[in-house]
Formats: sequence, structure tokens, C-alpha cells
Amino acid sequence: MNNIFPELTSKIKELEKLSISEERMKVLQPLVEFISNKINSKEALKLNFICTHNSRRSQLAQAWAMAASDYYEVPARCYSGGTEATAFFPQAISTLSTSGFRIDEKSGNNPKITVDTGVSSNTFYSKVFDDEKNPTKNFAAVMTCSHADENCPFIVGAESRIPLNYEDPKSFDDTVEMAEKYMERSDQIGSEMLYAFKKANSNG
Repeated sequence: MNNIFPELTSKIKELEKLSISEERMKVLQPLVEFISNKINSKEALKLNFICTHNSRRSQLAQAWAMAASDYYEVPARCYSGGTEATAFFPQAISTLSTSGFRIDEKSGNNPKITVDTGVSSNTFYSKVFDDEKNPTKNFAAVMTCSHADENCPFIVGAESRIPLNYEDPKSFDDTVEMAEKYMERSDQIGSEMLYAFKKANSNG
């Protein structure tokens, strides 16, 4: 099919089998429609995943959307940002690595991390949603947490605003369940990104 890393391909096949509830399918439908419309109109598909600190959920969503784009061969430009910049959280990075992404880690207060699917790679770091690296028009603002959704009443240039609102794995930091809960959230986000891209592509 493509040159996605074998470990990541195995994880994707596992996530494709996860059940998505009717309720979540309804939440995901605006994302499916946005992707489908871009495919059908042959316009550039740009997704900016937005959370408060751009450290966990929005970064996971950006990575999994990138993987879904590569896996289903639906060209997409995937971005992320926050209402403030902090740093890509180490456990979130580790979770992507365990899932089969190849990670080139750097050190520092807000390090730039290369995340690679085998088909495409991108530089991840915490930044605000309107950072100069992010799109300024014709993109979907995909809100991955309720706090950012409530505190960003208007996002300049967004063609569509899509709230997905994932639970924050941060509440399990420094607990024995930390790795498990981060993987659980990553798997949910991954399965939903795969579902949205696959369904949108089949609508064409």
C-alpha cells in the first residue's frame, strides 16, 4: 500500500478494529464532511488541532491525522497549536514512539521533535494556534479540548470549527497508570482520525 513503518502499520490495523460509538460518530461527522468536501473539490486539506497547552491531545491528534492521511493516501497538511505554548510532553512523545512512529527527540525547554510515519515527517513543538508556521486561511480548527474551545471564541481564518473534546491524560501524570492512560487516549484519537479519513475518502 505504502511505505509506512511496519510497526506503525500494525498499530493502525489494530486501531481500525476499535469500536466507535454512535455518539462519537456524530461528533466526528463535521470532520468527515470537511475532509470529504476538500477531497471532492480537490482543494488543499488543512487541519489545525487546537488545545490549551499544545502539549498532549493536539499533538497526538496532529500525528494521527498525519498517519491517517498517509495510510489512506488522502493528502493533508496537519498542524497543531495552543492558546499558550509550553512543551510537547515527554509521555505523549513516548506514546507515539511506542505506537510505531519514528521519533527524533531533542532536549530543551520546548524542543523541536521530528515525528515520522515512513511516508512523511513533521517537526512538532508547542506553539500558539496562530503561530507563523500554522495556516492563516481555508483550514479547519479542530478543538481537542473543551477549555480551548471555550476560551477561543473566534479563530481568524478558520473555514470550519470542529469541537472533538478529548479527556486529558494529564490527570494521570506521575501515577502508575500514566503510560496506560496516555496510550488509551492516543488509541482513541488515532482510531477516530483513521475513521474520519477512511469515511471521508469513501464518500468521494
